[in-house]
Amino acid sequence: MASIIIKNYRWLIVSLLFVATTINYLDRQIIGLLKPTLEKEFNWSETDFAHIVMAFTAAYAIGLLVFGRLIDKVGTKWGYAISVVVWSVAGMLHAVARGVFGFAAARIGLGIGEAGNFPAAMKAVAEWFPKKERALATGIFNAGTSIGVVTALFMTPWILTHYGWQEVFWITGSLGFVWLMVWWWLYEVPAEQKRLSADELKLIQSGQTMAETETDQKPIKWGRLFSFPQTWAFITGKLLIDPIYWFFLFWLPSYFSSTFSLDLTKPSPELMVIYAATTVGSIAGGYFSSLLVKRGWRTLNARKAALLVFAILETSIILTQFVTDVWIAVALISAAVAVHQAWATNIFTMASDMFPKSTVSSVVGIGGMAGAVGGILFPMLVGYLLDAYKLQGNLSGGYNLLFTICGMTYLVAWAIIHVLTRSASRIDAFDQKFNH
Repeated sequence: MASIIIKNYRWLIVSLLFVATTINYLDRQIIGLLKPTLEKEFNWSETDFAHIVMAFTAAYAIGLLVFGRLIDKVGTKWGYAISVVVWSVAGMLHAVARGVFGFAAARIGLGIGEAGNFPAAMKAVAEWFPKKERALATGIFNAGTSIGVVTALFMTPWILTHYGWQEVFWITGSLGFVWLMVWWWLYEVPAEQKRLSADELKLIQSGQTMAETETDQKPIKWGRLFSFPQTWAFITGKLLIDPIYWFFLFWLPSYFSSTFSLDLTKPSPELMVIYAATTVGSIAGGYFSSLLVKRGWRTLNARKAALLVFAILETSIILTQFVTDVWIAVALISAAVAVHQAWATNIFTMASDMFPKSTVSSVVGIGGMAGAVGGILFPMLVGYLLDAYKLQGNLSGGYNLLFTICGMTYLVAWAIIHVLTRSASRIDAFDQKFNH
């Protein structure tokens, strides 16, 4: 029996990546939302909770390296499946934890498993999309990061109210297995997907290099990746910029509380607007550089031009220190987080532009680990500065300095990336050299 041909199948694949990313961020946000409940249940101190959070972050950093390489070896279909199984099982095991050690162990499993999401998703984009569409595809699935956070804000209180905290972990953890059944049914590489039309396969392959259309590529040796300036360009984009996004996520509530007396015990429309803006930035950022490619720009030039525009726009966050109205602050910070997601979308896409698809997951894993390490180190600076300014009775001054640092870092990162990737011909030769 012949398979039914599905039109625009590549966008169906993107929808699967979007849902997986949404579940990924939903699962990781749960424990933060349940923190007050679990603190009462188990009599945790702030230090106890910090140890649990650090367990996840460290495991996530290691997991990025492990899964990045694993996915390149076993393929996208199997690699993504293993990742989802690991994080879903670990998510549900939170329900049987009975202390700091148990929750830390569950978070380690969750961190290792969830680390496979972005390497696998970027490899799938590299397999299924011509370069002119990759940034938009990446922007769409990357929007799942913010949708996952918003979904957690609604889903967790409802389950907690009607059932209990254990059921929150059981139910949310099981969502990954529902997704996995659909993934296993629908995913194959384009050349082996019988539901794909000949015209769409031709479109996908026409926008890829000859090496990228081959299905038997071997990944470049992991250690050798560090000898390429392209790898260090991607590492720079993640190491310097990822920590800024985590600063926006974790410290914005306290910023609004201390600066504008926001009541965090009630639902906050201000914060909801800010987090929702990340979805717009993710998709718009991908659309912008994809549009440049479609208009004839060289792929790497289009990505770097987009990154420069976003780096310049991000400097607007510095103006926050002069704001006295809460909604003007919301507008500026919403723009900042949206621009960050636009930047993140294009950085991820550059990995698939600069490397053959057989190595994309490894590169994304390396860069992701760099971002996670930055995410561990930057909060130390944040805490030091805020404590120092707080002792002076000028906490807002600490936030103003941090906003200035955030606003300027994107330009610094762009300058380093530009220098490392200034020879486009070397990048074009890269695929051919390592795929014969």
